[in-house]
Amino acid sequence: IDAVVLPSETVVDVALDNGFTSLATAVITAELLPALTNPLATLTVFAPTNEAFNNIATALGTDINGLLALPNLADILTYHVLGTEVLAADVTNGAVVAPLSATNTLKLTKTSMGDVFVNQAQVTLADVQADNGVVHVINAVVLPSETVVDVALDNGFTSLATAVITAELLPALTNPLATLTVFAPTNDAFDDIAAALGTDIAGLLALPNLADILTYHVLGTEVLAADVTNGAVVAPLSATNTLKLTKTSMGEVFVNQAQVTLADVQADNGVVHVLNAVVLPSETVVDIAIDNGFTTLVTAVVTAELLPALTNPLADLTVFAPTNDAFAALPDGVLDGLLSDIPALTEVLLYHVVDGSALAADLTDGQMIETLLGQDVEVSINGNVVTINESEVVLADVEADNGVVHVIDAVLLPQPSGLSNVSVAGDLNLYPNPAQETAFAEFSLNKTEVVNIRITDLSGKTVYTNTTTTGAGQHRLTIPVSSFAKGIYLFEIGNSQSRVTRKLVIK
Repeated sequence: IDAVVLPSETVVDVALDNGFTSLATAVITAELLPALTNPLATLTVFAPTNEAFNNIATALGTDINGLLALPNLADILTYHVLGTEVLAADVTNGAVVAPLSATNTLKLTKTSMGDVFVNQAQVTLADVQADNGVVHVINAVVLPSETVVDVALDNGFTSLATAVITAELLPALTNPLATLTVFAPTNDAFDDIAAALGTDIAGLLALPNLADILTYHVLGTEVLAADVTNGAVVAPLSATNTLKLTKTSMGEVFVNQAQVTLADVQADNGVVHVLNAVVLPSETVVDIAIDNGFTTLVTAVVTAELLPALTNPLADLTVFAPTNDAFAALPDGVLDGLLSDIPALTEVLLYHVVDGSALAADLTDGQMIETLLGQDVEVSINGNVVTINESEVVLADVEADNGVVHVIDAVLLPQPSGLSNVSVAGDLNLYPNPAQETAFAEFSLNKTEVVNIRITDLSGKTVYTNTTTTGAGQHRLTIPVSSFAKGIYLFEIGNSQSRVTRKLVIK
């Protein structure tokens, strides 16, 4: 023989002496005894129990013999072995360590209670000493799969990865048998939400509901972008709230207010969609409508693709919400006509929304309130009766995390939109929409006007303004949008007499 053998108590002896028959059989089958009986080695072995092997065999639709016949058996086994000795006390939360297998890294979790996990497997017995290392018993077989966590780690999602580690969610997301959809906010998205909340990344990591926020970004099934339907309300792993999905007519996908900027990044245990914003499990004005049976209003909002605007957790809105009966009371054909005319429907809906929370106590008789459409509604108060235009408020002050809802008994219809003296051909043509580098606004006037343009994001922040004096005739204004973040904006163009608001998507 080419080496001296020593009567050492090796990690193999620990397995043989303690009834780890499935592990021992697998090691023998993969011809790994020489590596693990080396008395001069210093190893850490994560040893799955017999039950763990039975469980993985069942999950893979096979039995122990099927596992032993796997062509990557040796790779799976060496994925359970480190080339250094690591005691349980030395494990740090979030450590990413290299096993003997070069296929993938292991992700370690050390919980606040001192529990240790290796990927999804929990260490149930730690620090069983051998002469050539240490054995930790685990309750599951770990596989060198490329998981959704690997997608985040390998592509620089450092804020998301740090948050997942801090919330001790690595075991859930590294489970190779899971089938997940992860909506992954970028580092910029985490920076943006931290700034909006008046904190920093460290402040976000200290949030008591961090785990809830993160699991709000995860579905327990795999959903590809092509499978998303407009208006779908889906349940994430977080039970706090549902996610509202938007699929625009141009194929853009939104999750609440966040746009999917890169879709369908495949992992072995699911799919990752990159988001440009963090979504929060807030109770928004949309939830008020959904939870209280405003089905016609919800259908209209979905059809107009306004879910992203109204689910923005950072917005502060007042919504005058018509009941189903209010929509049903419209003249015959009006509702169907609106649902088939998206620009007109959008105008009607924006005429029901005000930037800023206005509680009933804040309203005064004769008050004129500017809506997101740019047209005013009039408040009338007669004793305890409050009306908005001709519509009575039947339930006031239904508060949401991003505003307040007042239920009204009639649909508010704005004045016909358009610039003064617009041509019969149409009041505004905004294209391309979605836009990427440049957007154009076409309209016509019969006299000279001062035309004002304003573009706001979904939180109400103005991102672009321009004023120009425009003569009679057909006109086209050029608006540079290359510096805008991807998402939905409200494009407003107006003159001395009226304003028109349109939805603008930046891709």
